[in-house]
Amino acid sequence: MKKVVVTGGSGKAGRAVVRDLLEHGYEVLNVDVLPSSNPIAPFLRADLTDLGQTIEALHGAEAVVHLAAIPAPGLSTPEITFRVNITSTYNVFSAAVTLGLERVVWASSETTLGLPFDRVQPAYAPIDEAHPLYPESSYAVSKVLGEELARQFSRWNGLPIVGLRLSNVMEPHDYQRFPSFWPDARLRKWNLWGYVDARDVAQSCRLALDATIQGADAFIIAAADTVMNRPNRELMAEVFPNVPLRDGVGDFETLLSIQKGHQQLGYTPQYTWRDHV
Repeated sequence: MKKVVVTGGSGKAGRAVVRDLLEHGYEVLNVDVLPSSNPIAPFLRADLTDLGQTIEALHGAEAVVHLAAIPAPGLSTPEITFRVNITSTYNVFSAAVTLGLERVVWASSETTLGLPFDRVQPAYAPIDEAHPLYPESSYAVSKVLGEELARQFSRWNGLPIVGLRLSNVMEPHDYQRFPSFWPDARLRKWNLWGYVDARDVAQSCRLALDATIQGADAFIIAAADTVMNRPNRELMAEVFPNVPLRDGVGDFETLLSIQKGHQQLGYTPQYTWRDHV
């Protein structure tokens, strides 16, 4: 049985990840600043901006799923968001190397790709991992630099580090809001109308723990579809008329490409808002 620490295990994605790993036979420790509202795994309170506490929290684990962060722009000042996110990520990578962990899986972000696409429009759609990075907030910059830290740590020590560029994480109760997006295509244009179910985030984390990955790499993790009930060509023509839409894209298929994750991790989204609304 693999022992896994989930940092940020009390958050929206973290709760789903903890539950999924337990259901698949993992021994899980939730490390967070607050306990879960529905605790199902042992909990350790720790400040991951402190390296000593981070090393103590990861001691005895074989792998870590690092989700702890200020989870979006605008939730704190830009300075605090950057400091907390980059310091905690550095400490988790450093502690993993010091303790000889087998793997790190961590939450990067779709925001690395240029969200909210105001100053710079997408180069093409669907966006994939080859798309240029245009961080537009201190949060996004912290994730871009986290990906570079991952490459550096992996080059130094050979530690496999898998970054998951998570889309906007949703739970089933969130889907009731989706019809409010439909009248105005610009309401959700900021991430090309993307989202991901928290249970599919959990799937991606579990797959990333066991996938044959060397070095450091990053994968877009999104749902298989968009939040909209309007076809992609209509949405793109209205909001991004000068952005090329690649041939073969389905009417409601995600415009945040998940092909790389499917091919290399085996990631196949199982959940959609269309089963709830």
